[in-house]
Amino acid sequence: MARKRRGEKVDGWVVLDKPEGLNSTRAVSIVRRLFDAAKAGHAGTLDPLATGVLPIALGEATKTVPFVMDGRKAYRFTVRWGEARTTDDREGEVSDTSDVRPAEADIRAALPRFLGEIEQVPPRYSAIKIDGERAYDLARANMPIEMKSRIVTLTRLDLLHNVDADHAEFEVECGKGTYVRSLARDLALVLGTVGHVTSLRRTRSGPFTLDHAISLDLLEESAQGPGLQSHLLPIETALDDIPALALNGSEASQLRSGQPIPMFRAADIGRLGDLDKVDIVCAMAEGRPVALTRFAEGRLHPVRVFNL
Repeated sequence: MARKRRGEKVDGWVVLDKPEGLNSTRAVSIVRRLFDAAKAGHAGTLDPLATGVLPIALGEATKTVPFVMDGRKAYRFTVRWGEARTTDDREGEVSDTSDVRPAEADIRAALPRFLGEIEQVPPRYSAIKIDGERAYDLARANMPIEMKSRIVTLTRLDLLHNVDADHAEFEVECGKGTYVRSLARDLALVLGTVGHVTSLRRTRSGPFTLDHAISLDLLEESAQGPGLQSHLLPIETALDDIPALALNGSEASQLRSGQPIPMFRAADIGRLGDLDKVDIVCAMAEGRPVALTRFAEGRLHPVRVFNL
């Protein structure tokens, strides 16, 4: 039996401006098909309700996914006051109501309570695993769920404007693991009412912003001509915040073979500079990434080697 064709070797990032109604797994599948790529994955799920920045890694770029996942995120979202929903967004069923509508001054006064490290309970309808099962599967089956709180970090939370008495629009910058739906729910409770998210748009994920993003429609149009590759960003785009170190040819070959590079000489230490104070270093040669490395005991050790 002939071996099933897996696709072409395509390496790089595509930053999709995900449309509403499409889940992240399906979005990855579409992009992978358009590029005929052998391997693909995404760096952080977006709910079907959400739109915006969905970084999709193709080929060797999948080795850099954790660095994007660990990066800071930014969202623009709208809260509907006076109505709680089972999913903490508009897709759920109404679970509680309130006649209270917070004043703008009260909203602004409450926002500092959510800055810095805060304790947050994820939504019941989320992808978190509980005893090996997804929370949303347990919730749909009406199984009892105990969602444990976690510490998340918010660096900015701004009220953009009150749309009307029932709705307010916000922007937030936050760290890994933050749920905007939980934030909206908890903010409403602090304000003496209930609420849920009616719209959610991710504007940043790690180093990627809406400036990098392309709509699915335009990407599909590009697939009909020669311009598709122009939307493929280099692997190292995901590593903007990671120190880089230029190698010569023999050093690059040594790392590619999985061998550490000795860095004992004064000239070597001069190249490293303060890199011995960081965890991960991106080793480069001829303008391309060779490996993600770690400096320890006078050697540069390969952690993930790129097959480019």
